Formats: sequence, C-alpha cells, structure tokens
Amino acid sequence: MKPITKEIYLKWYEEMQFWRKFEDKLAALYIQQKVRGFLHLYNGQEAVLAGALHAMDLSKDKMITAYRNHVQPIGMGVDPRKVMAELLGKATGTSQGLGGSMHIFSKEHGFYGGHGIVGGQIPLGAGLAFADKYFETGGVTLTYFGDGAARQGSLHETFNMAMNWKLPVVFIVENNGYAMGTSVERTANHTDIWKLGLGYEMPCGPVDGMNPIKVAEAMHEAIERARRGDGPTFLEMKTYRYRGHSMSDAQHYRTKEEVEEYKKIDPITQVLDIIRENNYATEAEIEAMDQRVRDLVEECEKFAEESPYPDLNVMYDVVYDQENYPFLPHKL
Repeated sequence: MKPITKEIYLKWYEEMQFWRKFEDKLAALYIQQKVRGFLHLYNGQEAVLAGALHAMDLSKDKMITAYRNHVQPIGMGVDPRKVMAELLGKATGTSQGLGGSMHIFSKEHGFYGGHGIVGGQIPLGAGLAFADKYFETGGVTLTYFGDGAARQGSLHETFNMAMNWKLPVVFIVENNGYAMGTSVERTANHTDIWKLGLGYEMPCGPVDGMNPIKVAEAMHEAIERARRGDGPTFLEMKTYRYRGHSMSDAQHYRTKEEVEEYKKIDPITQVLDIIRENNYATEAEIEAMDQRVRDLVEECEKFAEESPYPDLNVMYDVVYDQENYPFLPHKL
C-alpha cells in the first residue's frame, strides 16, 4: 500500500474538513429551500471515503453508491462547484440541474451515481466490474450501499454471480447503525452484516469505518485481490452518521447523548490529533487549511447561486428522441 505520510494526513484533514463544511452549507441552503427534495448528508462517515481514495487508482477504478453521494464525486475529482450547482438545480451542475441531490454522476471521473432505489446500485456495480473484466481494463469497482440495503434480494443474486465470475468488485456496506431509522438489531437476528459474505465463500470482514487508516488498509487488500483476478471482497464499514437519514428526519430513534459519544471518535479529529502529536503542522498552518476550506465552500455557494436554471426545453431533450417526431427541437 502507498505509505501514509505526513502529506497524506494533511491532505486527509483538509479534504475531510471540506467535505464536512460543504455539506453543512448544503444543510443551511436546504433550510432556506434552495436545495429541494431530499438531502442525505455524510457527516461522520468521511473516513470511509478518505481511506478508500488512498487505496484506489483513479485512472481506472470506479465507484458507485446510493443517494448519500455528494462528497464521493468531489473526492474522485469532480469540481465541487458543479456538485453544489447540481444540488441547487442549476444548469452548471453535473447533470445540468436535472439530477439533484440523489443523482450526482460523472463518467469522466469514474463516479457512477448516486442511486435512489435502495440497493439498486449493487447489481449495477457488478455490471461495471463485468465490463472491466471483459475489456481487461485492470479497473476495480467499489460498490457501496447502506445497512438497510443489505436486506435486498438483489444483493444475494449479485454476490453469487460476482463470486461465480470472479468479478473485480469490492462490496462495501456502510453500516451507520440505523438504515433509514431502524437499528440493525431490530432488522435481523445478527448484527455482523459482513457475515453475509460467508454464504458465498467471499472474503469478508468488519472494518473500523471511523479511522481512515484502517479503511485504507482493508480497501488496499480488497482492491489488490480484485485486480489480480481473485474476485470480490465484502467489507462492513462500521461507521456513524451525525445527522438524520435525511434533513426531514426527526431522529426519535436515538439520543443526543449517543451522537455526542460517537463524536469523540470523529474521523477528522482522529487525523488532526495525529497531525498535532507528530508536529506535522503548526496551529497557524492548521488555521490556514481551515480558511482555505471556508473560502472554497463560499466559492462553491457563490457559483451555484449565480448560475442559471436550465432551460425548460432541456427536460425534453434528455428524455425524448425520435427521428420521425419533429415537434420537439433538440439542442443536446
């Protein structure tokens, strides 16, 4: 695995801090009704992404996930201004404002969504991996889903086929404890979701999803296994979300004390502690990073606010195309 150096810790801190503040800004914009529909935030789960990116080869590896999907494309290289514009429904967004919060997408950067159907991305991730195997690209697809989606039948069908064909895919369940609002303990007679892989003789196991180092180590092993042609791995990232399932979630299923307890092992704080303990940065340098984060969030907001809404005709351009139907002029 690539060594985790001083530069990596500083990069992790600044990136995770940006992801957190970017979504905090989205929460504020949602309350102002500038972000419409649903908004599912990633606060608390940033280590899962930071560790994975360290292990990935972004020149050929892909990622697909559910609808808690705003910061992943940013981590993979998508312009964060375009991501925020998409959430505000603007023409400069990643999907010209037509996808919104739940459907961020960038084929250019290997990010294949953003899927609103619970568990719908699981077989799609295996399909992407099948393409890599068929065309011998050497790429690996990271397929993420939540603990609630682990109960979908499509997971079992996909696990079976992925093992049978030795597809280059890593399945990752981000177990943040409550799915939409029901604890894992109430949805099954077992709490170790990773053990679902045992029925398919798939390498599987739990990972401390609050620690980017542990995530990076586990992801490196799984990705390299897939790249060698040895097939998939199933990892359970044990993590926690500080905010509700979505912005409309009243969170009656847990206490504020529980949330505060998990904040004691916040992934950003863990990385910052290592930076300070090893004198990787002075307090002035840390403040400079924080200021860069604040400035970039403001730049993203300004870009999104000032961008135009898409022309109404664009809506027809992307859903209707027929040669002998000349009544709708197409511009795309």
